[in-house]
Amino acid sequence: MRLLLPLIAVVLAGCAQNQSDFTRIGERTFRIISPEVPGGAEAPNRRLAQQLCPNGYLKLNEDAHKGGPDRADWYEQSITTIWTIKCI
Repeated sequence: MRLLLPLIAVVLAGCAQNQSDFTRIGERTFRIISPEVPGGAEAPNRRLAQQLCPNGYLKLNEDAHKGGPDRADWYEQSITTIWTIKCI
């Protein structure tokens, strides 16, 4: 039982790395920055956008930036996506 609590803490700390971050840039307008994800998955951004705007949102802009050193394996390259959204 004593070993279970530290194990849960480590697992939850690992999950926190997959969360997107947001900044308010205007009234009902947010910039969402995803963590570095191989292939540039949009799911973290989509989840946060739905939390920020429960009645829906419009994606105004989308950017993608490669992270880390360039490698021959382009499909394993970590990509950060940046969305600008406006709540409906």
